Amino acid sequence: MISIKELKSNEERQLAYPVMNQLRAHLHEEEYLNLVIEAAEKEGYRQFGLFEGDEIVAVIGFQPMITLYYGKYLWVCDLVTDSKRRSQGYGEILLSHIHELAIADGYEKIALSSGLKRTEAHRFYEEKMHYEKVSYVFKVDVNSAT
Repeated sequence: MISIKELKSNEERQLAYPVMNQLRAHLHEEEYLNLVIEAAEKEGYRQFGLFEGDEIVAVIGFQPMITLYYGKYLWVCDLVTDSKRRSQGYGEILLSHIHELAIADGYEKIALSSGLKRTEAHRFYEEKMHYEKVSYVFKVDVNSAT
């Protein structure tokens, strides 16, 4: 049986780590949990897990944003399906759930970024979920910028 549950407690968030770590492999479990807690407290970050029985098979994390460019929207920070469970529609189910939340809460749009080399993810967003590619995202590490 498939179900979606918001991950609110630290224990629930830790259950998501093995799946999230497949997307955010640079984060150790303690760092991951600390970042999730801080993002939730300061930025309104929320996580939902898609469960098959009592096992988390996919995770999505997002936060509300307001910018002059997009207006009021939800920013999807993280979306990952367990590598052994991909191509079974779990990402679509979770992202569609966030679409429903956005509509119910009065958000105008949903946006996300995806790594340049993640062509399978891009195909999913564009073809399956009908997202359009609108920009590049640039970043700099200010401690090493010259």
